[in-house]
Amino acid sequence: MHRRTLFGLAASAGAGATAAALLPGAAHAAPTDGWTRTDFSYTVQKPWNLNVNDRYSHSGGVHTMWVYDTDQPHTQGSPTDPRTELRWHQEFSTGQHMWDGDIYVPSGTDGPSIVQILREDRPAGTPATDIMFWFQAANGGSIRYYDFGQVLATGMANRWFNFKLAHWTQSGTLGVWIDDRWIGSFQDRGPARRYFKNGVYHHGSGRAEARFRNLKYWTK
Repeated sequence: MHRRTLFGLAASAGAGATAAALLPGAAHAAPTDGWTRTDFSYTVQKPWNLNVNDRYSHSGGVHTMWVYDTDQPHTQGSPTDPRTELRWHQEFSTGQHMWDGDIYVPSGTDGPSIVQILREDRPAGTPATDIMFWFQAANGGSIRYYDFGQVLATGMANRWFNFKLAHWTQSGTLGVWIDDRWIGSFQDRGPARRYFKNGVYHHGSGRAEARFRNLKYWTK
């Protein structure tokens, strides 16, 4: 099957899109110290020709999303990959913002982006995303910076883990924690109006599934 790409992601990101130096083991305060928990809302995005409950369920506080590589994109005629995602309504271009949630990815899932920041309003010719975290089946379930970048964690399939992604827009810095352990920092792709997304935006083959609970939005 011919695979679609996110607005020419591969060409836009390029081999030069690398993570900033990771700082494992560095001493840090609790990730949410000094942040304010803030209300958020979302829309469920799914293949355009299916009903929401064909690819999404919300039960017992758990959001479950799945999609197949043969599914249609979110909008008819789109060149993008199939997805089932929560598209957060809160958009920002200034300030400090943090996505926080517990994630469970079943083994066998290979190739979806599970958390990303999408750049809705951006200068022409700049990338569609500031960052994407891909889940791949290798090494017991790996989390990567995009599909070609730094491996952030392995052995992540079939267990709940907490993931936090912060964006300090003034400096263009993004920070990541897994299970409240500092993983490292990255740079965004320049000025834009952006928002968080989580779910399965599938670039691989077969079925992709991810579950989310305890979703929180923090701001400063």
